[in-house]
Parts: sequence; structure tokens; C-alpha cells
Amino acid sequence: MAAELTAVGDCLAVPSVVILWLAVLLRAPGALRSPQQRGLWLAVATAAAAMTLNLPAVVAYATSRDTAYAHTIGLVRNLIGVLSAGAVLYFVAAATRGRRLQLAAWIGTSAWLATLVALDAAAPEHGTHAMPPVGDPVPSLAYWLVLISAHLVANTVCVYVCRRYSRRTESRGLALGLRLFGLGTALAGLFWFAYLLKALFANTWAMPALPLMMNLHGLLRAAAILVPTLFALRRTTADIATAWRLWPLWRDLVQAVPHVVLSASRAGRVMELLWPPMPRHLLVYRKVIETRDAILILGEYVAPGIPELARDHVTESGIPEQRRTAAALACVLKEARQTKLAGLPGRQPGDTTVLELPPAIQTSAEAGDLEEEARFLVDVAEAYASPSTTGFTP
Repeated sequence: MAAELTAVGDCLAVPSVVILWLAVLLRAPGALRSPQQRGLWLAVATAAAAMTLNLPAVVAYATSRDTAYAHTIGLVRNLIGVLSAGAVLYFVAAATRGRRLQLAAWIGTSAWLATLVALDAAAPEHGTHAMPPVGDPVPSLAYWLVLISAHLVANTVCVYVCRRYSRRTESRGLALGLRLFGLGTALAGLFWFAYLLKALFANTWAMPALPLMMNLHGLLRAAAILVPTLFALRRTTADIATAWRLWPLWRDLVQAVPHVVLSASRAGRVMELLWPPMPRHLLVYRKVIETRDAILILGEYVAPGIPELARDHVTESGIPEQRRTAAALACVLKEARQTKLAGLPGRQPGDTTVLELPPAIQTSAEAGDLEEEARFLVDVAEAYASPSTTGFTP
């Protein structure tokens, strides 16, 4: 059973390192610009570097070379690991906005690094750093206790802060990222606690599970820093879907009142989405605003009695009650568009307003609830292309 557990962990070694580096590269542009994310990104990047040097193939290659080469790889791996622990403490300090904790994190990290180098230099000549199943730790027990203490302190504080702040924040993305990072850090803490048991009490019962713990920790930390990217991707996908569904209604309405278009559009719906004429995050906003403006203008071309006939028509058509407002507006817009394109006069000054805007559009105009208006206009767009709207002939 122990051999199988170790084999599973070793199988995850390369995938976890690859995914870690992909996450680090994807998040680098945004994380390096954000002081709040910089410490988290640095912690994951240094952890990826340390795990790369700890890959079985890398360790085997270093061991097959001369003793000095194996020693250098082992020392650099451990120093980078301590740097990762320091970056974790920096992330915790940035999350809690503790200036003193930030300073303490870097002072402590510097002290740990200097102590490790000094203990390594003071030890007898040795190869790669290791804690073999039998025998004394290499290069020394003191070296390993300093290394383990750095990781345990950083991981314990990080798990506590992640657990605390994930419960307080109202942001779903931040809460999920903190929980994933905290869970990955907890696995790393268990990894080093098992090494502590081995160093102090020669207890090896948890050693077969250590590769699995470390590689799962890598996958969880990669997932933690990718949460903003995944949330942004989900939002972009939702915006593209909304813009795609709005496009036929928008196209017909702005054909009648082209002056509401804020910028030149592309030749077709696909080109509009692949190569939008404005920043992509503004695509839905502009489509909604232009569609609403077109509805307001076409409202001046609605003949008296048309809204009442439209409501009767959608009721007789058996349209569900929750969609009748959107369907009735689609019927009215169809008639108003035809009136405008035919060159007939609109409402004159002093005439009573015929078209009453639905609450979703009124709310959006007053409070800026874009999502509610976008959902309503998507319903209008679906109704506009439906047979019941096409069959509306007052």
C-alpha cells in the first residue's frame, strides 16, 4: 500500500509542476501590477521552482553527477523553498495590511536563509541534501530543523489567515481563491510536519504519502491563483453569449435609427464578437445602451392602441406570463420600426406618450442595473424573432 501511494504521488510530480508554471505565466501580467496579488504570485512561482528542482528526474540527474553538483542543486532547492515560505508570509501581511508583519516576514526570511547557508557551510563535505530513511539527516539535524521551522511557521500563519478572511469576504472569487490556497498550504504544512516527526523521532509512517501531499499542494495553489482568470473567462463567455443573442434585435433597431450607434460596427455578428469595435468588456454595455436608446426613439413612432393590441396578442398566443412583457414590447417595436422606415411621422410635441417603458429599462436608466436590463433585452430579442411576433399584424 505504501509503495502504491508513493507511486501515485510520483505520477503527479510532472503534471503538478507543469500546471504550476502555466498558472504562474498566465497570472504574471496582472499579479505583478497588483500589490495585493504580488506576494501570492511570488509564493507560487518560488514553490514551482523548488518543486521543479525536486522532480525525481532532476534529483536522479543531480545525483548521477559529481558530489558538488548534487550539493548545489539540493541547497538551491531548499533556499528557494524558504524564499517561498517568506513570500507566503508576505502575502499574509499584504492581506492583513500589516506593515510590521511585512517587515518581519522579510527579516525572518533573510535570517532563515543566512542560517541555512551558514549551517550548510559548517557541515562536513556532503552531496545532495536529504533525510534518508535510515541514518542522520544530510547535512545536519540543525539544518533540517531550521528548514522545517521556516515552512511550518509560514504555512500555519497562512492557513489561519486564509480560513479567517475567506469567511469574511463577500467576493466569491476571493473566498474560493483563499480556500484553495489555504488547503494547498495545509497539505504543505502536513508534508513538513511529517519531516519534523522523522527528524526528531525517526517516525516514518507518513513518508510514503509525502510526494502525493506535495504535488496536490502544487495543484491547489495553481488553482488558487487561476481563480481570477477563470472568473474573468466566465464573465467574458457570458458577455459574448449576451451580445450574440442581442445582435439581431440591435441590428434591426439601429437600422431604423442609425444615429444611436456610438461607433462603427463590424460587417456581421461573428466579426463583431471576434473583432469588436470597442474594448471587449464594453461590448455588452454598448449593445444594451444602443438598443435602449433605439427603443426610446422608436417609442415616438408607436401608434395609439398598438401596445394594448400587442398585450392581447401575446396573451392569446399562449406565451408564459413571465415573458409577456418582453413579447409585447417586441411586437410594438416591430410595428414602430416599420413605421419609421416607411417615413411616417412620429409623435408630435405635446402628444401623449403611447409607449410605457417596462420596469427593467426604467430601473436600468435610473440605477444602472445593466445585468437586469441585458437579461430583459435578451428576452425581447428572443421574442422579436419568434413566430408570435412575426404574426402580429394590427
